Amino acid sequence: MRRDERGIAMSSPIALLSAAAVVVAGVAFFSTGGKESERPVETAKPVQASTRPEAVSTSTAPVQVIKKKHKRHHRAAPVVRRSGVYVEVYNNSGITGLAGSTAARASRAGWDVVGSDNWYGTIAASTVYYPSHLAAEAKLLARDLGIGRVLPAIAPMRDDRLTVILTSDYA
Repeated sequence: MRRDERGIAMSSPIALLSAAAVVVAGVAFFSTGGKESERPVETAKPVQASTRPEAVSTSTAPVQVIKKKHKRHHRAAPVVRRSGVYVEVYNNSGITGLAGSTAARASRAGWDVVGSDNWYGTIAASTVYYPSHLAAEAKLLARDLGIGRVLPAIAPMRDDRLTVILTSDYA
């Protein structure tokens, strides 16, 4: 450190420039409300170190912090092809023609409907039943038909197809 003619201690030019950079960064921080930009700066260049005081940048441009977003590895969703999946539609509502009209709707959506009939027994709500290897297909069929209930198949349902059982809540 040196003292000038008034007795004030003076730091080296590098220390003064470093202090100025801290002040500029603080002003930039407060002028942006403390928010960091998430967009990368296209014109950013790497900073090169120098031991010469005159080579130190005295720019007053705000400093941007660039955040890298971590990519997460996601499994690709299984590809579901409607045309390769057998579907049976059953009416458990007492509403005449409900299974037939719903089977036609599923066919128009691309499903391979192989039959429709009446279902005898008690089913709580309209449901798409599936064997374990057709779970993704069952969700898609339920979405196509507007059915909110999807469950694993039960006996006597076949394990090579989806089974739709319609109740009066579907009509």
